[in-house]
Amino acid sequence: MASTCPNCGKTLRWYDVKAECKYCGVSIPNYNWEARLEEDAERAAEKSLKFHKTMNMFQYSLWGTKLRIVRIIMSFLPALGFILPWYKLTSEADSIGIDMLGIFTDGNSLIDLFKAFFGNMSLFFTNMSYEGGSGVLSYSMLSLLFFLLCAVFIVIAFFMILFTNKHPKSKLMVVFDCISIACCVVSGVMFSLGLGSIGPDTAVNFGNIPLYHISGSIMWGYFVALALLVVALVFNILVMKAPAKSHEQLEEERLAKKAEKEAKEERKRIEREKAQQEAEKKAKEEQERIVAEAKAKLEARKEKKNKK
Repeated sequence: MASTCPNCGKTLRWYDVKAECKYCGVSIPNYNWEARLEEDAERAAEKSLKFHKTMNMFQYSLWGTKLRIVRIIMSFLPALGFILPWYKLTSEADSIGIDMLGIFTDGNSLIDLFKAFFGNMSLFFTNMSYEGGSGVLSYSMLSLLFFLLCAVFIVIAFFMILFTNKHPKSKLMVVFDCISIACCVVSGVMFSLGLGSIGPDTAVNFGNIPLYHISGSIMWGYFVALALLVVALVFNILVMKAPAKSHEQLEEERLAKKAEKEAKEERKRIEREKAQQEAEKKAKEEQERIVAEAKAKLEARKEKKNKK
């Protein structure tokens, strides 16, 4: 690819490999190096300032105030609500608990239900078609779908805190929190409709998990999870409405802290120098005292010798 000489503007070909321009003789690598050095320094300063601004806003968005520290904690806690038991279906044959690890409910856990579903999805859809899309299996699977959507949106809301650090008053977290809460409510409604569709002779297969003479309930974990979601929403609203510092304010605070740190280090350096000078002065005085004592002893010996 052809380039041009920065001095004369003549076109240089790919085979012009010398450092000097063949037309004007100027050294191309060293041409106007002082100006280019200043430009590089200015670009480096701009990048450094941009980096400091980004880090200032990132730190401020996460833990810049006590309210934001509490917000980041309360935005994480709803994730714990999804390992709690939300729903339970029991029967004379088997039972299913919408409980991630199966700790709080007996029988098949949510993981077992996932294995059954992905092991034979067509069987689930076939059984749902037998119900006409309005039986306990259909409503339970819709409830599970909104359970998963609720988890996805609350995770998105949490990461929005990180991704929107340049906009500390962004409403995205509130929006995703509201969607997550709506999914949680719809999930509970779907499961309740499923319970309402159960009759005395209802029998259904959740894949390879048979249920008959079914009963069920919404468990305490659902209400804990819903409460945690609401708390996360409240704190995100409080942060959104609270006054937020600008880039300029944060940069001023950073520079002030930097100046204070440098002043503190300078004071320590001066104190160390003073302490060193005092130590040297004391050592010198001690040495002079020792020399003076030695001289005095020597004079005393001479006088004693002369008297003899």
